[in-house]
Amino acid sequence: MGSYRFVTLDAFTSTPFAGNPCAVIPEAAGLTDDEMQKIARETNAPETAFIFPSEQADFRVRYYTPRSEIPFAGHPTIATVFLLAQEGRVPLVEPVTRLTLEFNIGVLPVEVQVSGGRPVMATMTQQLPTFGKIVSTEETAACFGVPLAGLRGGCPVQVVSTGTPFLMVPVANRQVLERLRMDRERLAALLAYAGVSAAYVFSLGGYGPLADTHARLMDPKNPGEDPFTGSAAGAMGAYLVQYALRPAGPMHAEQGHFVDRPGLGVVDVTQENGRITAVRVSGPAVKVMEGQIYMKPAGGRD
Repeated sequence: MGSYRFVTLDAFTSTPFAGNPCAVIPEAAGLTDDEMQKIARETNAPETAFIFPSEQADFRVRYYTPRSEIPFAGHPTIATVFLLAQEGRVPLVEPVTRLTLEFNIGVLPVEVQVSGGRPVMATMTQQLPTFGKIVSTEETAACFGVPLAGLRGGCPVQVVSTGTPFLMVPVANRQVLERLRMDRERLAALLAYAGVSAAYVFSLGGYGPLADTHARLMDPKNPGEDPFTGSAAGAMGAYLVQYALRPAGPMHAEQGHFVDRPGLGVVDVTQENGRITAVRVSGPAVKVMEGQIYMKPAGGRD
Protein backbone atom coordinates (compact mmCIF):
# COMPACT_ATOMS: atom_id res chain seq x y z
CA MET A 1 0.00 0.00 0.00
CA GLY A 2 1.35 3.41 -0.96
CA SER A 3 -0.46 5.50 1.63
CA TYR A 4 -2.05 5.10 5.03
CA ARG A 5 -4.76 7.21 6.61
CA PHE A 6 -4.08 8.78 10.00
CA VAL A 7 -6.35 10.47 12.53
CA THR A 8 -5.10 12.59 15.41
CA LEU A 9 -7.19 12.66 18.57
CA ASP A 10 -6.71 14.41 21.89
CA ALA A 11 -7.34 12.02 24.79
CA PHE A 12 -8.54 12.72 28.32
CA THR A 13 -10.33 15.82 27.11
CA SER A 14 -13.37 16.84 25.07
CA THR A 15 -11.67 20.08 24.00
CA PRO A 16 -9.39 20.18 20.94
CA PHE A 17 -5.75 21.06 21.67
CA ALA A 18 -5.99 19.97 25.30
CA GLY A 19 -5.25 16.58 26.90
CA ASN A 20 -2.73 14.29 25.22
CA PRO A 21 -2.52 13.96 21.41
CA CYS A 22 -2.26 10.61 19.70
CA ALA A 23 -1.96 9.82 16.01
CA VAL A 24 -3.88 6.66 15.07
CA ILE A 25 -3.33 4.60 11.92
CA PRO A 26 -6.71 2.80 11.60
CA GLU A 27 -5.57 0.26 8.97
CA ALA A 28 -1.92 -0.57 9.63
CA ALA A 29 -1.69 -4.03 8.05
CA GLY A 30 1.34 -4.24 5.80
CA LEU A 31 3.53 -1.81 7.71
CA THR A 32 6.90 -3.08 8.90
CA ASP A 33 8.40 -2.33 12.31
CA ASP A 34 10.82 0.10 10.69
CA GLU A 35 8.05 1.88 8.80
CA MET A 36 5.96 2.24 11.96
CA GLN A 37 8.91 3.78 13.78
CA LYS A 38 9.47 6.21 10.91
CA ILE A 39 5.78 7.21 10.96
CA ALA A 40 5.92 7.76 14.73
CA ARG A 41 8.93 10.03 14.29
CA GLU A 42 7.12 11.90 11.51
CA THR A 43 3.91 12.47 13.49
CA ASN A 44 6.04 13.39 16.53
CA ALA A 45 3.04 12.76 18.78
CA PRO A 46 3.80 11.40 22.27
CA GLU A 47 2.49 8.07 20.94
CA THR A 48 1.28 6.81 17.59
CA ALA A 49 -1.15 3.87 17.56
CA PHE A 50 -1.33 1.25 14.82
CA ILE A 51 -4.44 -0.93 14.51
CA PHE A 52 -4.27 -4.47 13.10
CA PRO A 53 -6.57 -7.49 12.87
CA SER A 54 -6.22 -9.94 15.76
CA GLU A 55 -6.85 -13.64 16.21
CA GLN A 56 -7.02 -13.26 20.00
CA ALA A 57 -9.08 -10.08 20.44
CA ASP A 58 -11.31 -7.71 18.50
CA PHE A 59 -8.25 -5.72 17.39
CA ARG A 60 -4.49 -5.73 17.86
CA VAL A 61 -2.78 -2.43 18.65
CA ARG A 62 0.88 -1.43 18.75
CA TYR A 63 2.17 1.82 20.20
CA TYR A 64 5.28 3.76 19.22
CA THR A 65 6.85 6.88 20.64
CA PRO A 66 9.17 8.88 18.36
CA ARG A 67 12.01 6.89 20.02
CA SER A 68 10.78 3.29 20.24
CA GLU A 69 7.89 0.85 20.52
CA ILE A 70 6.30 0.58 23.97
CA PRO A 71 4.28 -2.38 25.30
CA PHE A 72 1.29 -0.45 26.67
CA ALA A 73 0.06 3.10 27.20
CA GLY A 74 -3.08 4.75 28.47
CA HIS A 75 -3.97 7.72 26.33
CA PRO A 76 -3.46 5.96 22.96
CA THR A 77 -5.83 3.25 24.19
CA ILE A 78 -8.51 5.87 24.92
CA ALA A 79 -7.89 7.51 21.52
CA THR A 80 -7.91 4.18 19.65
CA VAL A 81 -11.14 2.96 21.23
CA PHE A 82 -12.86 6.28 20.60
CA LEU A 83 -11.90 6.22 16.94
CA LEU A 84 -13.05 2.61 16.48
CA ALA A 85 -16.39 3.54 18.04
CA GLN A 86 -16.80 6.78 16.10
CA GLU A 87 -16.09 5.12 12.77
CA GLY A 88 -18.49 2.21 13.25
CA ARG A 89 -15.89 -0.53 13.47
CA VAL A 90 -17.39 -1.51 16.82
CA PRO A 91 -21.18 -2.00 16.92
CA LEU A 92 -22.34 0.39 19.65
CA VAL A 93 -24.71 -0.88 22.31
CA GLU A 94 -26.09 1.49 24.92
CA PRO A 95 -25.20 2.15 27.66
CA VAL A 96 -21.93 0.17 27.48
CA THR A 97 -20.16 -1.50 24.56
CA ARG A 98 -17.48 -4.04 25.46
CA LEU A 99 -14.53 -5.19 23.35
CA THR A 100 -11.00 -6.54 23.75
CA LEU A 101 -7.66 -5.26 22.50
CA GLU A 102 -4.49 -7.27 22.05
CA PHE A 103 -1.43 -5.40 23.33
CA ASN A 104 2.18 -6.50 23.53
CA ILE A 105 1.50 -7.22 27.23
CA GLY A 106 -1.54 -9.41 26.42
CA VAL A 107 -5.28 -9.07 25.86
CA LEU A 108 -7.19 -6.56 28.00
CA PRO A 109 -10.87 -5.62 28.09
CA VAL A 110 -12.03 -2.11 27.23
CA GLU A 111 -15.44 -0.46 27.36
CA VAL A 112 -17.15 2.42 25.63
CA GLN A 113 -19.88 4.36 27.42
CA VAL A 114 -22.51 5.23 24.81
CA SER A 115 -25.26 7.84 24.87
CA GLY A 116 -27.50 8.81 21.98
CA GLY A 117 -25.63 6.44 19.70
CA ARG A 118 -22.31 8.20 20.30
CA PRO A 119 -19.27 7.33 22.43
CA VAL A 120 -18.84 9.61 25.43
CA MET A 121 -16.19 7.84 27.52
CA ALA A 122 -13.75 4.96 27.06
CA THR A 123 -12.56 2.73 29.89
CA MET A 124 -9.56 0.42 29.94
CA THR A 125 -8.96 -2.27 32.52
CA GLN A 126 -5.26 -2.26 33.32
CA GLN A 127 -3.20 -5.08 34.76
CA LEU A 128 -3.27 -5.76 38.48
CA PRO A 129 -0.62 -3.62 40.15
CA THR A 130 2.85 -4.79 41.02
CA PHE A 131 4.82 -2.89 43.66
CA GLY A 132 8.53 -2.95 43.02
CA LYS A 133 11.76 -1.31 44.08
CA ILE A 134 11.78 1.46 46.70
CA VAL A 135 14.40 4.18 46.26
CA SER A 136 15.92 6.86 48.48
CA THR A 137 13.66 9.77 49.36
CA GLU A 138 16.71 11.99 49.88
CA GLU A 139 18.05 11.28 46.40
CA THR A 140 14.58 11.70 44.90
CA ALA A 141 14.15 15.13 46.50
CA ALA A 142 17.57 16.16 45.17
CA CYS A 143 16.60 15.08 41.64
CA PHE A 144 13.73 17.57 41.66
CA GLY A 145 15.35 20.42 43.57
CA VAL A 146 12.93 20.27 46.50
CA PRO A 147 13.62 19.84 50.23
CA LEU A 148 12.99 16.44 51.77
CA ALA A 149 9.94 17.94 53.47
CA GLY A 150 8.52 18.53 50.00
CA LEU A 151 7.91 14.78 49.62
CA ARG A 152 4.87 13.33 51.33
CA GLY A 153 5.98 12.07 54.71
CA GLY A 154 5.70 8.37 55.54
CA CYS A 155 5.21 7.35 51.90
CA PRO A 156 7.79 5.41 49.88
CA VAL A 157 9.13 6.45 46.50
CA GLN A 158 8.40 3.20 44.71
CA VAL A 159 8.13 1.57 41.31
CA VAL A 160 4.52 0.62 40.54
CA SER A 161 3.15 -0.91 37.35
CA THR A 162 -0.33 -1.61 35.99
CA GLY A 163 1.12 -2.43 32.58
CA THR A 164 4.02 0.01 32.33
CA PRO A 165 6.29 0.66 35.33
CA PHE A 166 6.81 4.18 36.69
CA LEU A 167 8.53 5.57 39.75
CA MET A 168 5.75 6.94 41.98
CA VAL A 169 6.81 10.14 43.76
CA PRO A 170 4.16 11.53 46.16
CA VAL A 171 4.76 15.15 47.16
CA ALA A 172 3.32 17.19 50.00
CA ASN A 173 1.09 19.52 47.99
CA ARG A 174 0.44 21.12 44.63
CA GLN A 175 2.82 23.97 45.38
CA VAL A 176 5.70 21.48 45.39
CA LEU A 177 4.67 20.37 41.90
CA GLU A 178 4.91 23.98 40.77
CA ARG A 179 8.47 24.28 42.09
CA LEU A 180 9.94 21.10 40.55
CA ARG A 181 13.29 21.63 38.83
CA MET A 182 14.45 18.41 37.24
CA ASP A 183 18.16 17.55 37.36
CA ARG A 184 18.11 15.43 34.22
CA GLU A 185 21.43 13.69 34.72
CA ARG A 186 20.76 12.86 38.36
CA LEU A 187 17.20 11.71 37.67
CA ALA A 188 18.36 9.53 34.76
CA ALA A 189 20.74 7.74 37.12
CA LEU A 190 18.03 7.21 39.73
CA LEU A 191 15.57 5.90 37.14
CA ALA A 192 18.20 3.54 35.71
CA TYR A 193 18.73 2.15 39.21
CA ALA A 194 14.96 1.74 39.62
CA GLY A 195 14.64 0.10 36.19
CA VAL A 196 12.10 2.56 34.76
CA SER A 197 12.14 5.39 32.23
CA ALA A 198 10.07 8.07 33.98
CA ALA A 199 8.87 9.35 37.35
CA TYR A 200 5.25 10.24 38.08
CA VAL A 201 5.22 13.07 40.61
CA PHE A 202 1.80 13.73 42.16
CA SER A 203 -0.07 15.44 44.95
CA LEU A 204 -3.55 15.22 46.38
CA GLY A 205 -5.85 17.98 45.14
CA GLY A 206 -5.75 19.79 41.82
CA TYR A 207 -6.64 22.95 39.94
CA GLY A 208 -10.13 22.03 38.74
CA PRO A 209 -13.18 21.57 40.96
CA LEU A 210 -13.37 17.82 40.24
CA ALA A 211 -9.68 17.00 40.65
CA ASP A 212 -8.63 14.64 43.44
CA THR A 213 -5.00 14.52 42.29
CA HIS A 214 -2.60 16.43 40.07
CA ALA A 215 0.51 14.93 38.51
CA ARG A 216 3.50 15.59 36.29
CA LEU A 217 5.42 12.96 34.30
CA MET A 218 9.15 13.60 34.48
CA ASP A 219 11.26 11.87 31.80
CA PRO A 220 14.87 13.11 31.65
CA LYS A 221 15.25 11.92 28.05
CA ASN A 222 12.16 13.80 26.84
CA PRO A 223 12.65 17.53 26.23
CA GLY A 224 8.91 18.08 26.75
CA GLU A 225 6.43 16.96 29.40
CA ASP A 226 3.67 14.44 28.78
CA PRO A 227 0.24 16.14 29.03
CA PHE A 228 -1.64 13.11 30.41
CA THR A 229 -0.31 9.64 31.14
CA GLY A 230 -3.13 7.12 31.51
CA SER A 231 -0.88 4.15 32.32
CA ALA A 232 0.85 6.12 35.07
CA ALA A 233 -2.47 7.43 36.41
CA GLY A 234 -3.62 3.83 36.92
CA ALA A 235 -0.42 2.99 38.79
CA MET A 236 -0.86 6.14 40.90
CA GLY A 237 -4.41 5.12 41.80
CA ALA A 238 -3.19 1.71 42.93
CA TYR A 239 -0.44 3.37 45.00
CA LEU A 240 -2.90 5.74 46.69
CA VAL A 241 -5.20 2.89 47.68
CA GLN A 242 -2.35 0.57 48.70
CA TYR A 243 -0.99 3.16 51.14
CA ALA A 244 -4.42 4.38 52.31
CA LEU A 245 -4.00 7.89 50.90
CA ARG A 246 -7.33 7.52 49.09
CA PRO A 247 -10.19 5.09 49.59
CA ALA A 248 -10.93 2.52 46.91
CA GLY A 249 -13.37 3.70 44.27
CA PRO A 250 -13.29 6.33 41.54
CA MET A 251 -11.03 9.36 41.74
CA HIS A 252 -10.46 12.20 39.27
CA ALA A 253 -6.85 12.50 38.09
CA GLU A 254 -5.65 15.78 36.61
CA GLN A 255 -2.53 16.44 34.54
CA GLY A 256 -1.23 18.74 31.82
CA HIS A 257 -1.70 22.21 33.30
CA PHE A 258 2.06 22.87 33.29
CA VAL A 259 2.19 22.43 29.50
CA ASP A 260 -1.10 24.25 28.79
CA ARG A 261 -2.88 21.03 27.78
CA PRO A 262 -5.12 20.24 30.76
CA GLY A 263 -6.58 16.76 30.93
CA LEU A 264 -8.85 14.90 33.33
CA GLY A 265 -9.42 11.16 33.72
CA VAL A 266 -11.19 8.85 36.13
CA VAL A 267 -9.16 6.18 37.94
CA ASP A 268 -11.30 3.51 39.60
CA VAL A 269 -9.54 1.09 41.95
CA THR A 270 -11.49 -1.76 43.52
CA GLN A 271 -10.31 -3.54 46.64
CA GLU A 272 -11.52 -6.64 48.46
CA ASN A 273 -10.21 -7.77 51.84
CA GLY A 274 -7.28 -5.39 51.58
CA ARG A 275 -6.25 -6.62 48.12
CA ILE A 276 -6.57 -4.56 44.94
CA THR A 277 -8.70 -6.52 42.49
CA ALA A 278 -9.02 -4.12 39.53
CA VAL A 279 -7.67 -0.85 38.15
CA ARG A 280 -9.71 0.95 35.52
CA VAL A 281 -8.92 4.25 33.81
CA SER A 282 -11.53 6.22 31.85
CA GLY A 283 -11.58 9.35 29.73
CA PRO A 284 -13.05 10.99 26.62
CA ALA A 285 -11.30 11.87 23.37
CA VAL A 286 -11.88 14.31 20.53
CA LYS A 287 -10.83 14.14 16.88
CA VAL A 288 -8.59 17.03 15.84
CA MET A 289 -7.31 16.28 12.34
CA GLU A 290 -6.84 13.56 9.75
CA GLY A 291 -4.99 12.95 6.51
CA GLN A 292 -2.79 10.60 4.50
CA ILE A 293 0.72 9.37 5.09
CA TYR A 294 2.48 8.64 1.80
CA MET A 295 5.04 5.85 1.95
CA LYS A 296 6.10 6.89 -1.57
CA PRO A 297 6.03 10.33 -3.17
CA ALA A 298 2.43 11.53 -3.62
CA GLY A 299 1.23 10.73 -7.11
CA GLY A 300 3.77 7.94 -7.48
CA ARG A 301 2.77 4.43 -8.48
CA ASP A 302 2.05 1.84 -5.75
